[in-house]
Amino acid sequence: MSVSHYASRPQSFQYPSPQAVKMSSRDSYPTFLSVQESALLQLTWAWRGLYDSFRWNTVVTTVASDAEIRANVYKSLLLNSLSLLSIYVFDLLLQPLVRDQQKWFHRNIGWFYQVLWLLPVVGMSLYLNGTWCTTIAKRTYLLQHGGRPAPSPATTYTGMLKAIATSAYRVVMVCTSVVVSFAMSRVPVIGLTGSFIFLCWVDSYYCFEFVWISRGLSLSRRIRHLEEHWAYYFAFGLPSAALCTWGTGLANAALFALIFPSYIIMAMHARPAPMDPYNPAPPIPSSRPEQNDIIRHPSPFIPIRLPIFAVVIWINDAIVRVLNFIGGRPIVRHREAARGRSFSDSTESAEDGSVQMEMKPYSRSSTPSQPSSSKPVRATSGRINIGTRRKLD
Repeated sequence: MSVSHYASRPQSFQYPSPQAVKMSSRDSYPTFLSVQESALLQLTWAWRGLYDSFRWNTVVTTVASDAEIRANVYKSLLLNSLSLLSIYVFDLLLQPLVRDQQKWFHRNIGWFYQVLWLLPVVGMSLYLNGTWCTTIAKRTYLLQHGGRPAPSPATTYTGMLKAIATSAYRVVMVCTSVVVSFAMSRVPVIGLTGSFIFLCWVDSYYCFEFVWISRGLSLSRRIRHLEEHWAYYFAFGLPSAALCTWGTGLANAALFALIFPSYIIMAMHARPAPMDPYNPAPPIPSSRPEQNDIIRHPSPFIPIRLPIFAVVIWINDAIVRVLNFIGGRPIVRHREAARGRSFSDSTESAEDGSVQMEMKPYSRSSTPSQPSSSKPVRATSGRINIGTRRKLD
């Protein structure tokens, strides 16, 4: 084949010009903010959270404007004040008086006071405070948004199981957070500071939990939202954590229960910043009219999301597995779950009660897949599968 004949053949591939290659590579590469700009944005969001945590004028206005909120706030204030007064009477009066006494009754009067009065009062106040705070949150949400919170599931067998699993998982999460905070405080040098910072995020989580539940957010979405707005929620929980770390454990719990309704109202009126943590700054207009605006992402040297509750969720999942093993029931994955589930998705299934149980629909027309036996089976009922157990009704 001659060279002239080969050169005359049409070419099917056209190499792009250098200008086109340069424009394409530049447009596809993301634009980042500087470290100073990203740090300044985080400080701005932290200041916004601190400002929202001191909006006591909003609390006063909300309480004064609605009789139902006012009644529940007064009841919570009265009962938690009684609990706090009982705790400090024991710590400041009874305990110093009976410390060096020789008689058996005098030595153990503090123990009798705690068992017969202090623990029942504090336990009752914490239980009732949860009920009153739920009412305050729902009423505040109704007054602010003019609509009902996210509807609760219907009262069915599966709905009851999910409600029980959700309540149990929340209790386990509270206890795990306290244990993790106590363990962090035992670490030398940085333990107390780390424990205090962690408590700031824990306090913010439980103040905003009513807001997120009213908006229909699942547990994994709540945790992800807080971890992506870590600067704002750290500053929002800073005042309450500072108030509740100076006394004994029981006094700190009673003091947090005392201010908890007020911070729920603040959380209902708060506006967490930023709206989009992955695109926090306004885009820059492009110099070319045919191109889109330039989106600036945060600096990769400052994290967007911090794994704040990673240890807590890991311990919670371990507790769920241990309880399943003790109960003799294997862990059944959610029927809509894929194999590559993320860490927080498994948490959502545990809270919803779908880790332990998979309910299959009941159908009268379906026939059992097993061979027929000589024993008669009633025709008016079918086979119900709960997990891996099978029961003939």
